[in-house]
Amino acid sequence: MELKKVLDSWQHGHGLPRAVYQDPEIYESDIRRIFLKSWQYVGHASQIPQRGDYFLFEIAGESVILVRDGEGAVNALLNVCRHRGSRICDAPEGREARLTCKYHGWTYGLDGSLRAAGFSPEGMDKTRLGLKRLQVKVFQGLIFINFDPDAVPFDAIEEDLGPLLAPWCLDRAKIAHRQNYPIASNWKLSIENYCECYHCLAAHPEYSVGHGLALPRKECEVMLGQVLARADSVGLSRAGTLHSWLEAGVLGTERSFDRYPLLRGHLTGSRDGKPVAPLMGTITGYDGGATDVHMGPTTFGLAYCDHVVLYRFTPRGLRNTDCEITWLVNESAIEGKDYDRAALTWLWDVTTLADKQIIERNQAGVDSRFYEPGPLMPMEDFTHRFLEWYVATMRGPADSAKRRAG
Repeated sequence: MELKKVLDSWQHGHGLPRAVYQDPEIYESDIRRIFLKSWQYVGHASQIPQRGDYFLFEIAGESVILVRDGEGAVNALLNVCRHRGSRICDAPEGREARLTCKYHGWTYGLDGSLRAAGFSPEGMDKTRLGLKRLQVKVFQGLIFINFDPDAVPFDAIEEDLGPLLAPWCLDRAKIAHRQNYPIASNWKLSIENYCECYHCLAAHPEYSVGHGLALPRKECEVMLGQVLARADSVGLSRAGTLHSWLEAGVLGTERSFDRYPLLRGHLTGSRDGKPVAPLMGTITGYDGGATDVHMGPTTFGLAYCDHVVLYRFTPRGLRNTDCEITWLVNESAIEGKDYDRAALTWLWDVTTLADKQIIERNQAGVDSRFYEPGPLMPMEDFTHRFLEWYVATMRGPADSAKRRAG
């Protein structure tokens, strides 16, 4: 199906045309134009603390080895042997002194360089046959990669979000829990759902009882002012930033840090609003608020004073999206003593299980031959931003500029 015709049929302020969720060729264009050219969050540095520790990141048929080398650096290597293309690492995580292909024994260093290839001809240039390396950026303990060797630098995200996230000391946090929620839908429907809280009152009573985003923004302005007035006293910044989607200007630098109030005396995101873990980093108290964070096109975070929840949406196929959630706590926190894992994860587990059903039901409806995109509501403004960004990105800079000029 011709992508340009599909995108040209999109009506501003409405949902996307049916084909963008169904057509295999459009899906492949999504992967090439977005996911292979933008910064993707893949994990936390604490997952690979020692030399040789590794984990795999899987996206749209690609497999990447994230490994700690002898100098302490984190390397991102394509999990594809340079001989005949065999996968090298099978286990999702582990520790290896070197990376050895099980097919013909080609052996690579932790930096990806080819160290040995048995019975190779004299004069074969091993320096040209190392594993393909991807760009890597470790930002406050969060590991990001980019498949594009000419990708835009990570600098904009780091410069904007670095000072704002500093009080949480994410580089010194630890993973309390990680869980994947596979969703039988196109990746865009998963993102669209995450980006709006118009559905929260109806679908997420557990969330809505304590979070201001479940209400129209104007109803929270007074409460937000009270939250920001307390920020300094607990070591948080009053500042925020919003360069999400088109405002970022360049693919891969989408970023935002947006504070909002918690409701009814809630101090954090938990079943009863009471703290579930020790305070993070240098934070000294609770200001009655929470923070939405956006880093790159498909990574989002919720920063409470006592824990941080990271969401990553990864396409695995046309109608197959991984929603991986990571819960971070203070590095000194001890499970069973300082926090209970079930209590810590309860809110976003129950919410995501509900979202999984919502999104899969949405996909089933969009699959109808009679689906017609309807108008977006004011509380879906962030989803609207996402749709504008998607259409502009897929049209390409030249075409988008021409349409804006016209």
